[in-house]
Amino acid sequence: MRFEAEHEARPDRPEFAWRARVHVAPLVVLRVDDRLRAGAGSGEVRLWGLRIAADAGTPEMHSGALHRYLAESVWMPGALRPSERLVWTSLDDTRAVATLSDGGCAVSLEFRFDHAGDVESIFTPARWGKFQGGYREVPWEGRFRDYFEQDGLRLPRQGEVGWYEGGELGLVWKGRVAEFRA
Repeated sequence: MRFEAEHEARPDRPEFAWRARVHVAPLVVLRVDDRLRAGAGSGEVRLWGLRIAADAGTPEMHSGALHRYLAESVWMPGALRPSERLVWTSLDDTRAVATLSDGGCAVSLEFRFDHAGDVESIFTPARWGKFQGGYREVPWEGRFRDYFEQDGLRLPRQGEVGWYEGGELGLVWKGRVAEFRA
């Protein structure tokens, strides 16, 4: 489905706000609000101003939001610097694992780099997601491409993410950055 979204994130601590308008059908627009603030993930979906889905405050929601923050850090490389919250472990010449800790929760993502050093993809064998009304851990992957330079940084213009089910990646988000402001 076509959508427009704004994403605000903090490179100095795990926080983001993502607000989207998803065009479901003519004159039918869902408003989606996902957040990670003060160690708590939350999500809400509204149709014509009425809340039709919401979730917040669970350990699974926090873990899932932290995974998302870490993956989306490809758009704010300063957030990927080693710190007391973020530890890197090299696997080989093209892969490394980043482990992010926040509010008593820790998540890890494998970052895969191309020959130029750009992040090609991220992967975790177990990210919490809500499926058919319940939480479970499922393999999750994101892919990035079409890098450009802005303010001395190399950033991907396009990305996509999805969950693995039965060995197949099912995309749930695919987007192109229309504008980037640091």
